[in-house]
Amino acid sequence: MKIGYSTITWGGVVGHPSGVTAVKDLFYRANGDTLEAISDISSAGYQGTEVFDGDLAEYADRPDVLIDAFKKAKLELVAVYTGANFIYDDILEDELHKISQSAKLASEFGATRLVVGGGAKRARGEQPDDMAKLGRALDQVVEIAASFGLDCTYHPHLGTIVEGPDALERLMGLSTIKFCPDTAHLTAGGGNPVELIEKYAERLAHVHLKDYKYATGDFLPLGQGDIDIPGVIAAVRSAGYDSWLMVELDSYDGDPTDAAVISKRYLDDVLAH
Repeated sequence: MKIGYSTITWGGVVGHPSGVTAVKDLFYRANGDTLEAISDISSAGYQGTEVFDGDLAEYADRPDVLIDAFKKAKLELVAVYTGANFIYDDILEDELHKISQSAKLASEFGATRLVVGGGAKRARGEQPDDMAKLGRALDQVVEIAASFGLDCTYHPHLGTIVEGPDALERLMGLSTIKFCPDTAHLTAGGGNPVELIEKYAERLAHVHLKDYKYATGDFLPLGQGDIDIPGVIAAVRSAGYDSWLMVELDSYDGDPTDAAVISKRYLDDVLAH
């Protein structure tokens, strides 16, 4: 397996401010220096990375700057993360336009995977057809991604209508999209990542790894929380998945490179056994 690290730790995630009034422009962004993150991730020994769609949009008019940075760092752009609400009929057209722009950018910058989150929580709670709307929208996203030569996966996420295992089961029956487990989000949502990877083994197509501490609810570098990471790796192997493991950490109280190094050393040891 190959190991990558997401740029999110360098500044954390924000949304593009223009998205407040123009849904078609609502890209995610890591609120830090992408070029610095690329260099640091490489120095920590990783082979690849994942970035947000907005971090590519920032370089859309000067792609050589970012492409050269990847080449200099000998780092592969593996995946691009995007997402949307997907349940509001009036804005779905603009959201899918944004997804299309994200997929286009991902392809142009050399990525092979599109990772998608979403499924909004309404102020009045989930409505009976929200999950079905999400499933139908995600099938359209799969088609969009495929048109740009990208594999597409769904990432269950806290703050969406797909947090726990029951919601995930409902969605997986309503969409053909492949599965990107995030060990910490699945755990925080009440699931067991080992069991869920085993359950959806045939749809496993991308993996996000981070640790989680039950007592505090913190996301942590690998090996510093309560998740059975060796069990996760065993389940991934049993599923026949032999591709990218993307380590991710939303934030870190310290130098983000230090967090990357901690996770790399721990994961190297797990993979060696």
